[in-house]
Formats: sequence, structure tokens, C-alpha cells
Amino acid sequence: MGLTPQGNEQEKAAPRVSVAVVSHNRVEYLRRCLASLEKAEGRPEFQIIVVDNGSTDGSAELESEYPDLQWIRLPKNFGLTKAWNLGWRAANAEYVLFLHADTEVEPTAVRKLAEVLDANPDAVAVCPLLVDAAGQPAPQLGHLPPDGQWRPAEVSGTAPFEVEYPRGAALMARVFYIKKIRQIDERYGQFGADADLAMQIRRAGRKILLVPEARVRHEPRAGYPAIERADYLLGRSVFLGKYVGFLSGIQARIGAVLGPLFGFRFGELKFTISGQKINGTQS
Repeated sequence: MGLTPQGNEQEKAAPRVSVAVVSHNRVEYLRRCLASLEKAEGRPEFQIIVVDNGSTDGSAELESEYPDLQWIRLPKNFGLTKAWNLGWRAANAEYVLFLHADTEVEPTAVRKLAEVLDANPDAVAVCPLLVDAAGQPAPQLGHLPPDGQWRPAEVSGTAPFEVEYPRGAALMARVFYIKKIRQIDERYGQFGADADLAMQIRRAGRKILLVPEARVRHEPRAGYPAIERADYLLGRSVFLGKYVGFLSGIQARIGAVLGPLFGFRFGELKFTISGQKINGTQS
């Protein structure tokens, strides 16, 4: 009868949660985000994956500060959607928490999100309450189809409640569900991945729950460069064509050209005319 050598290590248990942090040229935000994750309750049970979208600002140097994390480095900025797909595919846990680099998690946030998914099998995803620097609810909830507008959540208690479309700055989802839809549609570049996932969940008759007791600080950008504004307009036309109808998609694509033209936003116009996404490909 064979004996297991005493020197062999037992098979490592799967992590409780995989956290996929996506960043592009936001090294100081990324440093703070990772520091907050390191202080989170249950940290030894987390797998942290950093998807760096071709940063040139010194973000690569953070790998020496956090050598135990998993780093995925891309040669250029492929946009959020591609990064999300790389993040969840690298996840070894049942749940994946997508985070933007400009977030900081409160110590109990990740644990509470996972506990709510554990307790609610009809929920495919959960999100924390996004708060600003003063601890007040930050713009977080949008509409489907997406219109680029965000409003703070109205919280009246501590119980989780259903929401239609939370922004993807902080969103935890069941990995098996994303596998079921194969991947998040990569016709989107920087914008549209969160809206598409929310719509897929809605169409399946499942839920996204907001967990007020789980809080994440979010510092959104004050403005976006022309190529990212164009990427949003192009992503919206993809969403409308996919879920509302072909003609709606065509009308949105025409609007993506006429809006910048009549608004004299010529930086956007050159990208919306060509259909160029953030990663340089054309839609």
C-alpha cells in the first residue's frame, strides 16, 4: 500500500473571491485600491488579479510592491471589456469582483458582498454602495438602455435591494454565469460591458442586488478624452442594435456622428465616423 510523502503539500483550496482590478495610467489610484484590498477582512481568501491596460505611468513598478498578486499586462489599452474578460477567465473563485482602479474598498465590503450572493441564489450579481470622499452616496445607478447618466442610490435601510443597472466600478458576479454567456461582448470597448451584463441578467429573469452595508469609495473622472467619449457613443449604438433593434442601432450610430458634428466636437467626430474604439479597432 502506497503512502503519501509527508513533504507533499495538500492541494491549495480555491479562493473565496477573485478580485479583478482594471487600470490604465492611474498608478496612484491603483496603489490606494490595492492597499485597501490588502486591509480587507478575509484577505488570505482572496485572489487579486490586476489587469493593466498598457499603462505607461510607472504602474508596472507596483508589481514589486505587491509580488503575491497576479498581474496581467497588456501591450496597449484594449478597453475595459477585454480586461474584464481576461479578469474573469483568470479567476479561480466562484465569485469575481470587478473593480476600477479609482476605488477603495472598506474592510468588510468584499466579505459582505460574497455573503449576500451566498444567501440569494436568484441573484447573479451584487454591488456595494458607492460613496464619495465624504461618505455620501455617489452617482452609481443608470438606466437601460444606457444614457450616460448616473444617480446616487437612495438607501433607507441595510437590507439588500434589487437594482437595474449599477455602474461597473465595483460589481461582483458569479463566474459560472459569465461562462454561460461565454464572454462579455467585445464589440464594446471602454464603455458598455456593465450595461450589457446587466441586460443579460435582466433578460434571464435574475437579479442584481445592491448591498448598502458594503461600501466602496469611488472617485470618478471629472472628464474624458475625445476617444473615450466617442467610445461611449459607439458602445451605445452597439447596445441599442443588439437589444432594441437594428434600426435603433443605426439611428444611434448616425447620432454618434451628427452629435459631435453639430456640437463642434471634432475630436470625437473623427473616431465616431471611423467607428474606432479605444483599442484602435473599428466597430
